[in-house]
Amino acid sequence: MTDSEIVDLYWQRSERAIAETDNKYGRYCHHIAYAVCSDRQDAEECVNDTWLRAWNAMPDKRPSLLSTFLGRITRNLAINRLEKRTRQKRGGGETSLALDELAECLPSEADPVREIELQELREAIRRFVEGLGETEQKVFVARYWYLAPVEEISARLGWTQSRTKSLLFRLRKRLRAFLEEEALW
Repeated sequence: MTDSEIVDLYWQRSERAIAETDNKYGRYCHHIAYAVCSDRQDAEECVNDTWLRAWNAMPDKRPSLLSTFLGRITRNLAINRLEKRTRQKRGGGETSLALDELAECLPSEADPVREIELQELREAIRRFVEGLGETEQKVFVARYWYLAPVEEISARLGWTQSRTKSLLFRLRKRLRAFLEEEALW
């Protein structure tokens, strides 16, 4: 079933929309949630909550890319669940640390209310990531999309944590320069 047909089912308020969405995007959303939460039960709950959020959002919104729409919902739910789970732990979690690291590169005047500016920023970051080498892309996406700990990224690549941190620092510096060139910083 095509994305357009699935969205039409949501607009028709057909319960089949959930089944079709789960059939087509269930594994994709579960992968995103698990990459952030590292807990199967939390990931399953995030995916189920994604279907509910999509159901509630669709009559008002018609997403142009269903996969991106669902992926963003899933990621945000997983981040919220992870923050809630790590809030009790001393020192917080990787989520805040990763997002704080990336905040150094983003323009301070970015305002969530201004959707057009955010869309330009998203597009610029996408172009930046596409311009990176394969390994740099993997490291950047693992850290700043999936919020993977530096230790995990290092282990996956067989690198020292120092090397990974150094690459992330250089990537943030390059991102900031890129955004300055694009007049977005």
